[in-house]
Amino acid sequence: MSKLKITIDRDECIGDGACEGEAPDTFSMDDDAKAVVAETPGDDFETIMAAAEACPTECIKVIDTETGEQLCPKE
Repeated sequence: MSKLKITIDRDECIGDGACEGEAPDTFSMDDDAKAVVAETPGDDFETIMAAAEACPTECIKVIDTETGEQLCPKE
């Protein structure tokens, strides 16, 4: 699996929780009802991508650190 950089635009996050529902070992909700990424994501690539794609505001960015390609959301 490629190394991934996963970031969340907290200003855009509406706290829907879809990411946590899809990939609970990678995403969780904080006290402000905003998504956060685990220090060490525990889900596989496909699960992380499904979680990012499930975000209704597309505020989760997934980048392949080996190639620099933005995998989600697609540019």
